[in-house]
Amino acid sequence: MTPLPLPFSRLLAALPETQLIRVTGDADVTAPVVESDAELEAGGVFVARKGLSVDGHAFIPRAIERGAAAIVGEREISDLPVPYAQVQNAQEAVGYLAAAYWDYPSRKMIVIGVTGTNGKTTVTTLIHSILKVATENKAGMISTVAADLGDSTADTGLHVTTPGAPQIQALLAQMVANGLTHCVLEMTSHGLAQGRLNGVDLDVAVLTNVTHEHLDYHGSFENYRAAKGRMFQMLSQSQRKPSVPKMAVINADDPSADYFASFPADKISLYGLRENAPVHPDNVQYEPDGTHFSIGGDQFSTRLAGAFNLSNSLAAVVAAGALGIGADRIQAGMLDVTLIPGRMERIDERQNFTAIVDFAHTPDALEKVLAAARKMLQPAKRLIVVFGSAGLRDREKRRMMAETSARLADVTILTAEDPRTESLEGILQIMADACTSQGGIEGETFFRVPDRGDALYQACQMAQAGDIVIACGKGHEQSMCFGTVEYPWDDRDALRAALRGAPLRTLPTAQ
Repeated sequence: MTPLPLPFSRLLAALPETQLIRVTGDADVTAPVVESDAELEAGGVFVARKGLSVDGHAFIPRAIERGAAAIVGEREISDLPVPYAQVQNAQEAVGYLAAAYWDYPSRKMIVIGVTGTNGKTTVTTLIHSILKVATENKAGMISTVAADLGDSTADTGLHVTTPGAPQIQALLAQMVANGLTHCVLEMTSHGLAQGRLNGVDLDVAVLTNVTHEHLDYHGSFENYRAAKGRMFQMLSQSQRKPSVPKMAVINADDPSADYFASFPADKISLYGLRENAPVHPDNVQYEPDGTHFSIGGDQFSTRLAGAFNLSNSLAAVVAAGALGIGADRIQAGMLDVTLIPGRMERIDERQNFTAIVDFAHTPDALEKVLAAARKMLQPAKRLIVVFGSAGLRDREKRRMMAETSARLADVTILTAEDPRTESLEGILQIMADACTSQGGIEGETFFRVPDRGDALYQACQMAQAGDIVIACGKGHEQSMCFGTVEYPWDDRDALRAALRGAPLRTLPTAQ
């Protein structure tokens, strides 16, 4: 799957008018646009952009040595031996350039974008499953867990959010080459804010919710919400496709619903659990085999547990309905989803209590997951939760999550969760103080166990018949960061090891 050679000038024509400052020279581009000189193939375009720790402009000489056909950057440079384009913002430009190189693959499919603080992956997976039924397996997906390209799948769970712009466009192009007609794309706030989704032509925008998260990066809730809003802006900025209106699907229960509904769209569908939402579920029944509900005269069921998953299922139903998919196919696609990796995922080693792994890593998500778990408990049984809070990330949520757990769990075990270069002891102290502020007693209702493998082991050791042990925060992720090193780690493997009688000892905190 190699596109025909393209003049550098043809790629630059894809940029918004405000981006391009100056161009010297032209050349045939025969290899993909990249952001890393290490990934450059001879004949490709190297985009030099400023990162958090390094400046890509320093790698221009090495890119030229590797055979770059042209360079794009932000600095005024005049003495390069290859064509050069100076742009206002290289990070914003790369997505448009990559889309042009791959001949705009998203224009050849119906693309559904999903964003929100919590529930993105679940809604993305549900819509993808419904579309596979409706299109006879001609639907692809790019989520934080995996990418379905039609003929193959790619794992995306190693501590990443939205992939880089060149990777997204290459994946979309592969889907087109494989004959896919639809794609569901999970869109994170980081991916949107950093322009990694630029160049994607969007047809349906789905919002789950916006709550406290990533304020360390975005600086304020308003900036965080605005990053999510970029997805809705993309509706009006994308090319129109025959017989496909631009549609927004928004959670009416979210306080920011009006904000997202203010963006231009051909059709806006508001859904919610409350009865005043234009689309809401009736006759809701929470049963051991799943959740059953109706919308109008149509009956639906999901195998996913909890009220928050009812909201996620509702988002998928409304999005699929907006695409003209009938209730029978929606139902069949939903029932094909028995679990979302790392989302309320049960781990069974024939123990006499329930063990669950969930990705909940925000105050809102933790509260919803623990509330759902409490409803699963039999009288006089305990809820034991293990979680931490990441270093170099939103510091306020450390207190908020610990307070939530102290209120809703019977036993809280505070442990490591990607401390990075921060002091793990310091993070745990903040969380322990928050537990104490809610009446928690260290050594009785909450514990500090720095090693996550040992924390899960201790939780399983104290669990009795009928209790629930839930590991929150890591979910599907397959690594944990200490310092600047990513160590192999999967909560599901660690919980299985603990249930079998020995803690997983692969982290530097293991004794």
